[in-house]
Amino acid sequence: MDFTLDSTQADIAALSAEVLAREPEHAWPALAKAGLLALALPAELDGDGLGPAEVAVVLTEVGRAAAEVPALAALALGVLPLNRHGSPEQRARWLPEIASGEVVVTAAVHEPSAPLPADPSTRADTGDGGWVLTGTKTHVPSLEQARCVLVPATLPWGTGVFLVDPRAEGADVHGSTLRLTRVRVGEADLLRDATPADLHRYALAGAVALGDGAVAGALALTTEHVRGREQFGRPLAAFQAVAQQIADVYVTSRTLHLAALSAVWRLAEGLDPDEDLAVAAYWLAEEAPKALAVCHHLHGGLGVDVTYPLHRHYGLVKELAAFTGGASARLDRLGDLVEV
Repeated sequence: MDFTLDSTQADIAALSAEVLAREPEHAWPALAKAGLLALALPAELDGDGLGPAEVAVVLTEVGRAAAEVPALAALALGVLPLNRHGSPEQRARWLPEIASGEVVVTAAVHEPSAPLPADPSTRADTGDGGWVLTGTKTHVPSLEQARCVLVPATLPWGTGVFLVDPRAEGADVHGSTLRLTRVRVGEADLLRDATPADLHRYALAGAVALGDGAVAGALALTTEHVRGREQFGRPLAAFQAVAQQIADVYVTSRTLHLAALSAVWRLAEGLDPDEDLAVAAYWLAEEAPKALAVCHHLHGGLGVDVTYPLHRHYGLVKELAAFTGGASARLDRLGDLVEV
């Protein structure tokens, strides 16, 4: 199967990389000005009508630059599920403001000791012609910046996803944790056909695309470093032990890249992506942090210098590994899928 980027995706990758390199201090408004936050918006909302594959290309370039922007939240957890499951009114309300870079919308897919639960402990009960939400969500990306949070909850007859204002009465934001105590929302705040599983797929697809770029960027930094740094009169890259360690990082990077591309392709094509997402997410959670540790080792003291970018890649990969639920949870999920 050929996973080479098509011409549109290649242009998106090149433009994203150019913008991120040119505007590192103002990357988010620059990405918005370049139209890269509007790729998945429908034409009637001044978007390009593209989908998850093109959004993943932007996320990969953001990861490659380790740019400190709310891309995972706004694109994978905001634009994609809202565009797919939102009503016309919900899409018109939120998507243009996300695309302009003015507003961040995120999703709360984790609960305490329960990463990506299919049956959330957060409950939505009917009341006063609307809904009352109670529960706790953890590891919510860009929560402190968010104006709206997609919150999966258990209903009296199943599950659903609500649009929740994190500043509403009864909502408490503490870091990346959102506590809801009888927060009232209306019928218009319910995403009619969305389930927790839908959000999980977008969350994992976004995480593996971002992680793919983060590992590739760290590999590029490390390769350049060992090629130019000399020891005992020879480049570090000339030493067999160094070459073997770089090769291990390369294998991790390429495997994650192919697994992420396969998973995102299946999601974009409307095929069942769960097994491919499980493989890619496990590789991200288990192998990517090890690869970044090798990159730090090969850089020596330079790797932990805050004026050098490697620490951003390392921190991003650690955050993404935690966001997936961790290697054990991902392996359990993969085992469940294989057994089925």
